[in-house]
Parts: sequence; structure tokens; C-alpha cells
Amino acid sequence: MTGVRGVDAGGGDVRGVDVRGSDVGGSDVRGSDVRGSGGRTTGVRGSRVRAAPLRRLTLGLLAAAVLAGCTTGPTEAAPGTTATPHTPNAPAASGSTTTAAPAPSRSAPTPTPEGTLLVADFGSDTVTFVDPGRGGSGRNGGPIASVEVGTAPYGLVVGQDGRAWVATAEGVAVVDTQRRTRLALIPYETETGPVTTGEYRGGGMGIALAPDGRHVYVGVNVPGGNGTLEVVDTATREVTGVVGVGRRPFDVDVSPGGREVYATNHDSFDVTAVDADTLRTRRMEVAPYGTEGGLGSWLKPHYAVVRPQDGRLLLPFEGERLAVLDPRSGKVTIERMTAGTHQHGAALAPDGTLLVVGTGPIGSADEGPSLTVRAPDGEERIVPLEGPHEDVAVSADGSTAYVTGGFTRDGYWNGITVVDLDKPDNLDAPATPNNERNKPIRLSAGNRPLGIAIL
Repeated sequence: MTGVRGVDAGGGDVRGVDVRGSDVGGSDVRGSDVRGSGGRTTGVRGSRVRAAPLRRLTLGLLAAAVLAGCTTGPTEAAPGTTATPHTPNAPAASGSTTTAAPAPSRSAPTPTPEGTLLVADFGSDTVTFVDPGRGGSGRNGGPIASVEVGTAPYGLVVGQDGRAWVATAEGVAVVDTQRRTRLALIPYETETGPVTTGEYRGGGMGIALAPDGRHVYVGVNVPGGNGTLEVVDTATREVTGVVGVGRRPFDVDVSPGGREVYATNHDSFDVTAVDADTLRTRRMEVAPYGTEGGLGSWLKPHYAVVRPQDGRLLLPFEGERLAVLDPRSGKVTIERMTAGTHQHGAALAPDGTLLVVGTGPIGSADEGPSLTVRAPDGEERIVPLEGPHEDVAVSADGSTAYVTGGFTRDGYWNGITVVDLDKPDNLDAPATPNNERNKPIRLSAGNRPLGIAIL
């Protein structure tokens, strides 16, 4: 893909938030200062982050878009109850089918069925449980119930015990997914300023669970400064450690053996590796386009996945470059990608297939929103999507992808796009990505849904 690229309001200093209190503050410093759970921390300590020089001229021709990112959703049900979430009349897209959301039952809650989708409603204060439809296809699916968790939930993760851990602006919410009830809200030790909504709000972003289920790791954004990684003991539901990472930790991942935790820091062009035992940190720059443009650049890391067989991190950039980071050496190698569009969420299927969400163009020559389906050998298939999306989860058998329509920027919609990952040549249908047999299905559910998990 060629063409002009501009600055990323998704990484800039413009705040599109609804502030509930005094002005958001934050330091501009970085570090690896380890703190325990005895007191709150204000930002992090260490060397100062320097603004990068301006991008080359071709990257500066597109002005930064000022984001709204500040919607609030309708009132949802109290914890443990069912309600009908907001379900707008999203038009059917070309190459996709829209499934209207049926009204959830108001009878006494029954145990949540296996395979139910759980999404974080960034436009509200809830998570929504979603029936994925017949055979997980999206057909005849819809919302089951919503549970209040805290302001502007972002990422979420679900453990083997059925508890969901949700990163909100206020703290980490703990949800019993079988009973659809919030069990706790664990406040952050990091001082993040007033509770706000919108793209630049402080509080939790990426979140991950240790392989043994004993700890949850959450990346905490500190507006105007560097973030932290907080460690939560899942038995006591207490924060047991805090360590400084980079700016706006979009995503958090854990090494296959659980020895290291990785925070992908959007606004500082890096990944912070954190030793799970000592909380010592290492910074690894991941900037395949360079760091010119600083906070205003579009060309920054967003989400990562850890490849199980070798522990390397895969970070997609712009549908053009896949950065493969070796966390042992910090070395980055680049592989070619073909979608030609700005990219956010990523997931790995059981067979090693990489799924990457293309949010849509940032330059005149860019392609539209899509889902990249990348085989382990690097062969890619691009599935067009209607409108921006944010994150993706894949079914246990690797046959179906669920892509959230929330998006951290404007242009989101309240729903999930369901994509059949079976190749068309494996079906009795024409060998085109959008044949009638495997059209993406748009399932109305949630309120600006971002993070997603499959129960």
C-alpha cells in the first residue's frame, strides 16, 4: 500500500473525554519503580520521555482528527439482572447480513451457556452477555443480559473458573459469568485522576491472566504520562504490585510459561517486559516506521499476540508490516502484510492462524475495514468488514471469528461481526471471500463493545 499517512489522534494529546471532576493530571516520566500494595502511586519514576521529531513530509500531510470518543450509553440493568441492551437499527452492509437482536428473557437467570460471548461496553458501564446464535454463526443470536461493572470498561479476560476480570476506568471488576453478577470492584493503586470516559480516559486498558490463574495483570493509563502495570491476586482480590511501563498500555499479554508479562505501550512505541516474580522491567522499542511524529503519529503499536511455540510477540502495523519481537533479545524482524489498512485487535486461532482487525483508512490510498486471516506460512486472506471494528476473538475450533464494532475512535457501531473462517474453496460455493455461504453477519449487541471473550 502506498499513499500519504498522517497523525494519529488515537495517540495524540487531544482529550475527547467527559471529565467528572477536576482536570486530568499526569507526569511525563518513565521508569521501573516497583511499588507494593501499601499506597497509591502517582505515575511512574525514571527517565523522561522525549518528544520525537516531526515525521517526514509525506506523513504530515494528513491533519490529526479530533476524537469525540466520549459517548455514554443508556442505563443498563443492575448487577445480576437481565435487561435489553441498546440495539440500534444498524443497516445491512454490502457483503454482510444483519441479525436483529431478540429481546432477552426477564425470567430468573439460568446458568450462562458455554460459547456465550462477553463484551466490554466502552460506551456504558456494563459488560454484555451475547448468544452467538445457531452453531455460533450469529444467526438468530442476540444479547442475553448486561451487568454493571464500572465506568467505560475496556479489556476483559475470563479464567477457567468462569470469573471474568474487566478493566474499567475505576478499577478491575470481577464478574461471575455463570450467575451474571458482579462480585467485586478492585480499585487501582495508581493515581489516574478523575474518572472519565472516552478514548483518553485514565484507568485500565489491556488485561491478561497468568496461566495458573493466580494473578491478573492490568495496564493502567495515566493521562498525560506513563502508565503502570498492576498485579492483582485472584484469591484475595487485592493489588499486590505496581510497576511503571510506557504510555497508554493498550494491550497486556503473558509469556507461555507465565514468567514474563508484556505491556504494549501505544504512545511510547514500545513493549515493556515485566518479570512476573521480581517486577523488573525491560523496554523494547517496536517502531517499524520510526518514532517521528511522537504522540501525533498513527504508526504505533496497538495490540499483540504471543506465539506459543517460540514466545515471540506478533504486532501488526497498517496492514503492511508484521513486527515479530523476540523478547529475549529485543530484536524485531518484519514480515509483509497485505490488507493495507490501519490495524488494531489481534488473536491467534488454535492452529496458529493470526487474525487482525483492520479499522479502516487513515490515508487516501488505504483500504477499508477488514479482517486479515493469516496462515502460519504467511499466506493472507482479507475479509472486508462494514465500518470500523476494534478487537477479535476466535472460537475454540478455529472456525469462527467474532469482531467487536466498538472501536476506540468515531465510527463505531453497537454490535459484533461474525466471520466464518472456513475457506470458500472448502465449501460448495464460488471461491470468493464474500460468497453467500460465508458472508459476515452483523449481530447487534452491547454499547460500543471493545474487549471480547468467549465463555
